[in-house]
Amino acid sequence: MKKLEQIAETIRRDFDEQTSARDKALTQARALTRECALAIRAVHREETDVMQNHLDEAARLAAALRTGLEPYPDLYHSGYTQDALKEYAEANITCALIRRQPLPTPQELGIVPHTYLNGLSEAVGELRRRILDILRHGYSEEVELLLGHMDDIFSVLVTMDYPDAITYGLRRQTDVARSIIERTRGDVTFSLRGEHLERSISKLVQQMPGGESFPGGSHPSLPPEEE
Repeated sequence: MKKLEQIAETIRRDFDEQTSARDKALTQARALTRECALAIRAVHREETDVMQNHLDEAARLAAALRTGLEPYPDLYHSGYTQDALKEYAEANITCALIRRQPLPTPQELGIVPHTYLNGLSEAVGELRRRILDILRHGYSEEVELLLGHMDDIFSVLVTMDYPDAITYGLRRQTDVARSIIERTRGDVTFSLRGEHLERSISKLVQQMPGGESFPGGSHPSLPPEEE
């Protein structure tokens, strides 16, 4: 039985090491998620330097997470770790597309394919947010560019017809992306129609006698009523 106690002590040491690595990874994952959220917020605010600082810190945390869990593949592939790395993918993809920079690859980000694709699918929501921000100030060519990116992303996601055990819920995320794109396309169409209608009304007003006073809210003078 003395040998059994030696075996148990070896297992305890292994469990202690795994627990320590897990606790450290949880802290790093939370910090990584926070940095990614701040980077996305900064790119929407067009704060390029702030965005890059948060992306750099996120890259450092992602690398530390991978290195720390390298001896423990089960922990690395666990939900909380891959969720944080998915946010890392989303942040880098979103910032690259909005800033019109080359799309980062899974190899460049150091993440597994299914995590990259899930991050890619969630970037669709951030592109919609960007489009809505633009439409508040009027339609622009950037809207068409971003909508094209959304379509391209969906075209790739819909081809990944593999079991959830391989893609980790990508099919559901693809359905969500489809819904977001459809709503966004409707918003863009509504905005365009509104602008076309406004221009048509303005043109008509300018062609009417006294129409130049319409933009100020007044109407052409009407003849006095006869008694």
